Amino acid sequence: MNVFRLSAAALAAAMLCHPAYAQDLVHEPISPTFGGNPFNSTHILGIANAQNDTRDPRTQNEETQADAFARQLESRLLSALSTQVVDAIFGENPEDQGTISFGEQTIEFFRSLDEVTLIIRDEGTGEETRIVVPLFVEVN
Repeated sequence: MNVFRLSAAALAAAMLCHPAYAQDLVHEPISPTFGGNPFNSTHILGIANAQNDTRDPRTQNEETQADAFARQLESRLLSALSTQVVDAIFGENPEDQGTISFGEQTIEFFRSLDEVTLIIRDEGTGEETRIVVPLFVEVN
């Protein structure tokens, strides 16, 4: 048993005398927020969204029957209005220009030889949207 202790002590001494080799420990962040590779951002955002199970309480849809009816009625009225606008521009007797108002929305249209320009204005916010529709002219 003495021989075993002596050899174990010799082995331990040999291990302590042997030089240890190491390299610098470098931390490289994964997230581009902390200096990581910017190409990881889409992947990290996708993983975060997949793991996120919390929902905004304001977006939860607790619609009453009255709300559903009002929404459907508004949709039908806007559909009828858009049909009237299309008939005024492209119908049997197309007009060269005109203005149609509905609530805070104002729709102006101007016809030229090759296009129709629609300008939709929200009077409440001042926002303006322009739509240009080309006219196809038949050549005989």
